[in-house]
Amino acid sequence: MTGSADTLEIAGKQVSRLGFGAMRLTGPGIWGEPADRAECVRVVRRAVELGVQFIDTADSYGPHVSEEIIREAIHPYPGDVLIATKAGLTRNGPDVLDTAAGRVRLGPKAWPPVGRPEYLRQQAELSLRRLGLDRIDLFQLHRVDPAVPLADQIGELRDLHDEGKIGAIGLSQVDIGQIGQARAITPISTVQNRYNLTDRTSAGVLEYCAREGIGFIPWAPVAAGDLAAPGGVLDRIATAHDATPAQAALAWLLARSPVMLPIPGTARVPHLEENLAAAGLALSQSEVDELTAVA
Repeated sequence: MTGSADTLEIAGKQVSRLGFGAMRLTGPGIWGEPADRAECVRVVRRAVELGVQFIDTADSYGPHVSEEIIREAIHPYPGDVLIATKAGLTRNGPDVLDTAAGRVRLGPKAWPPVGRPEYLRQQAELSLRRLGLDRIDLFQLHRVDPAVPLADQIGELRDLHDEGKIGAIGLSQVDIGQIGQARAITPISTVQNRYNLTDRTSAGVLEYCAREGIGFIPWAPVAAGDLAAPGGVLDRIATAHDATPAQAALAWLLARSPVMLPIPGTARVPHLEENLAAAGLALSQSEVDELTAVA
């Protein structure tokens, strides 16, 4: 993988290092149609207008709804835009809203992993159809299915790549050992793990990816918890730059590693524009270090 300070090369395309995550282009609980489909279409179009070149989605978002909206918004796709999708998680209902605990997911009960090779192939073919593509630029294994040998899951993605149906292969929510097993079978271009100011569980994976030249896509990139509270360290640094805590959190991610490619998501144009403005926020090294030091 190659790139400048502001771009990464994935599947033969140079993409800007602040992408768009399309999970929120759906109804409540990441299920069904969004309340305002026309606004979601405007969000995708505006993202591209503002220079986004990496759009990340999945067959399970909706399911299918997110991919369909992306096609409606920008097909035929601009040549410099990379569409990434995923398969390997299924859906048996929406995320639920627990009024006592806030929004919670039902874990594997609501998002069960399925990594059988014939299923992954079927979902790749269906994503090609929904997105209106002859080749998916980046196809990611959404989760490793513990009931299926990893070699079988990765082997099927390798075969799809060799057939020209996908351009590059990515992994999601994996550890270093799993990445190594996958790389013994086929090149791995990206890893998408949860990583943000308050969740550094994948710090070792990020270091591995940086060392090996693998793109790292942090999901839930703006989660900041108490750090974003008024008077907190993130709020203080953001205020000094006339920025929001979310923008400062994204700027910190971009400064953390040259292989970092955050994908903040939204279903509203103003929120999109706010997120993407983080690309122009330059934190000082001392500010980056201060945020890195907090947990």
